[in-house]
This record gives sequence, C-alpha cells and structure tokens, in this order.
Amino acid sequence: MKNFMDKDFLLSNETAKTLYHEAAASMPIIDYHCHINPQEIAENRSFKNITEVWLGGDHYKWRAMRSNGVEEKYITGDASDREKFQKWAETLPKAIGNPLYHWTHLELRKYFGYEGILNGDTAEEVWNLCNEKLQSGSMNVRDIIAASDVKLICTTDDPVDSLEYHKQIAADSTCKVKVLPAWRPDKAVNIEKDTFVSYIRHLAEVSEIAITNLESLFVALNVRLDFFHKMGCRASDHGLDYVVYNSASYDEVDAILKKALAGEKVTYDEMEKYKTALLLFLGEAYEKRGWVMQLHYGAIRDNNKAMFAKLGPDTGFDCINTRNCAEGTAAFLNALQIQNKLPKTIIYSLNPNDNASIGTILGCFQGSEVAGKIQQGSAWWFNDTKQGMIDQMTSLANLSVLGNFVGMLTDSRSFLSYTRHDYFRRILCNLIGTWVENGEYPADMKVLKEMVQDISFNNTNKYFGFNA
Repeated sequence: MKNFMDKDFLLSNETAKTLYHEAAASMPIIDYHCHINPQEIAENRSFKNITEVWLGGDHYKWRAMRSNGVEEKYITGDASDREKFQKWAETLPKAIGNPLYHWTHLELRKYFGYEGILNGDTAEEVWNLCNEKLQSGSMNVRDIIAASDVKLICTTDDPVDSLEYHKQIAADSTCKVKVLPAWRPDKAVNIEKDTFVSYIRHLAEVSEIAITNLESLFVALNVRLDFFHKMGCRASDHGLDYVVYNSASYDEVDAILKKALAGEKVTYDEMEKYKTALLLFLGEAYEKRGWVMQLHYGAIRDNNKAMFAKLGPDTGFDCINTRNCAEGTAAFLNALQIQNKLPKTIIYSLNPNDNASIGTILGCFQGSEVAGKIQQGSAWWFNDTKQGMIDQMTSLANLSVLGNFVGMLTDSRSFLSYTRHDYFRRILCNLIGTWVENGEYPADMKVLKEMVQDISFNNTNKYFGFNA
C-alpha cells in the first residue's frame, strides 16, 4: 500500500515518476484563465486567517459543506471564521474521491508545511499553524505567487473596466509576476438581461461613444478592444449558456438592438440573432489583433432561486446543462472561417459528454498559423477531477494531437489554487506513462519529457504569444 500523498502521489509506474520528477515538476506556471482580483496583487494583500483564503469565495467547498448538512451560517453566514473552518474540517474526511480532499492537502503541504491530515480533531492544530504563517509577513499574495513559480496571470475583466490595477502592477518593479487582463464581454452579449440597457449606457460613457445602433456599438467595443490590447490583453473569454448560431441581416440585428435600447423585450429568436452577430463581430476583432478566443458553455446557473435571492450568483447553485451545442459551435466557427477571420480558439464544455464532439470539431478548423489552432480546453469546473482530467485528455489524444494541448488553468479565485497545476501534471504524467508501459508508445524519454514540458508550460506560452 502506498503512503498517503507521498512524493509519487498519483504516479503509478516508473515512467510516470520519471516524467513528473525530471520534467513536469520544475516547469513554471502560466495561469491563462482565472478569477483572481488584480487589486489584491497590486496591493499585495495579506490574509488574517486560513478561512479568508479557503472559504471566502470558494463555492466548491460551500457545495461540499451543504452536502454534509452544514447550516448556511457556517458557510456564508455570520458564524466566526474559526467556526466556519471547523465545519470545513469536519466535512473533509467524508469527501473521499473528491478533488477537494487532494487540493486541500496539497495546499497544506506546499504552502504551510503540514504533512498531517485535516479533520475535526486536527482543526485547531491546522488553524493555528496556518494563521501563524499567514500573519508572519512572509505569505502575502505575491509571496504565494512567487512560491508557486507563476510567471504570468490572466485575470477576467469587463470591457468597461479601467484596468487601473493592471497599470499599477505593470509600473511596480517589485512585482515579479506579469498580470494581463482578459476580455470578458458577456454583459454586452446578453441582450435578454434586465441589466443590458444600463450596461450599454455605461459602455457608452467609458468609450465616449454614443451608442444608438449596431454601428456605434461596434465602434465603442473597438475602442475598448484597442485599450485592452494596449494593456497587454491577448485573450478573450465568453461565458455562454450555449453556443448560438442564428444568422440575420445587418439591418435586422440593428433593429433588434434599437428595440432593446428602447426598453422593449426582445424575443428568443431576436436574442439569438443579436448574440450571433455580436459574437461574429468579436471573433473577427480577436483575429485581427491576434487574440485567443475562449468559449465556456454548458452551465445552468442559479438553479436555487431562493438562495440566489439571498446570496447572488457564483455561490454554488449551478449545474451541468446537457444541451447539444455541436451544431452551433461548428456553424459559428465556420462562419468566421469562411471570411478568413477565425481566431485561435479554445472550447470548453461543462458537459463531459461533449468531449468527443469537441475533439472532432477541432479537426474541421485547424490552421497552419500555430499548432493546435483550435483547442479543447482543460477539464473545466465540475470536470477538473482526477477522472475528469483523464477522460478529457484521453478523448483529446484519441481524436486530436495531445502533444499540442495548452494544458491547465486554475479558473479560481484563490491564490492557493496553483497546486491544481501540480495535480494536473501528475495525472498527465501518469496517463502518458501508462501508455508507454503498456507498449502503446515508445519509451523515448527525450521526446516524452519535451511533451510533458510543452503541455505544462511551453505550448501555452507559444500559443498566446506571452513570452513569459
């Protein structure tokens, strides 16, 4: 029996161990998609206790605690930080097979040097150890980033954002990590939302363009795209309920936008036509600037309306949507390809059943501009489990070229989540090592080491043009 989470954690064969320890483990990190607040990097935030770091906004943990029957006061309510930490510690031992169990202990070991097991009985010991370290002055945000060997971070930013903290970070010679914005224009896309008109007014103010029709909206967005590009942005991201493709004439979409701006409700068909037109415009804008377009889809959000009313979005009440998006994705990419305006694109579905359809869509639209121009994104959200990663990479390997994969991201709001890259690399090395030891690929360690280093870091650096 192997020891719990020893140095060969998740590495089941000698090839996997060699690949991880001699190639993957030492590679730095590019976190090209996350929800980190750049203000906290600019101000080098410190944390008063481990609950702030772990439970402050982590809806993964919140869901697990709710599933363990924990009262909401100990999750998002007014219980003390120490009480909340206790409830998490008591929940964790029951989470066998859940990546939260692994992530928690990876973080305790890497950042706090704790080799034990967190549970209700050890909670006081861990609480004191972590808080002493957090309050020592040696574990502020930038210390954590440096200890994780993170070279570059892409945050998630709205087109109306001032990017003031990105400017502050760029001007600070003491900050060693590069922090770039990533363009997230969902509020300009979601014409059906009650907040759409007020958002367009805000966009008009920030861009200094009066937005009265489709043409002026495109001008305003181009103003902001140019500003983001000047600030180093090289990636966009779209959070889509599903991938829409419903083409319409320019005049028809213009009339739909004017209707919405007048405060009238748009129909479902009109919503799809507007979204299609705007996404096509943005896709062309990304291609022109050499950006990467990321499409995240497949979530049904805020299902518990009573809790949504109390806590708002992103609080742990979302689930997987099984809607088929293959036809819409293919049609959307094709419409850009016909115009020679298809940007580098990464596709993520929250539904793991979409792995094969995405893997085959990739092969329809590849280009010679860069290896793996169209990518399947890493196992996302509910899928960034051990099995989810294995399934995603196995499907990608079966249907595309795994060696060109751009690898892992955290998609997290926590600065301790960089251990997810280590988790991913161990799973990657074990998967490849297993194929080699099964005689399915030659034991050419030079080629294999280069491959895992590419997937861990080099492919991402080249694909986005980061020069990290």
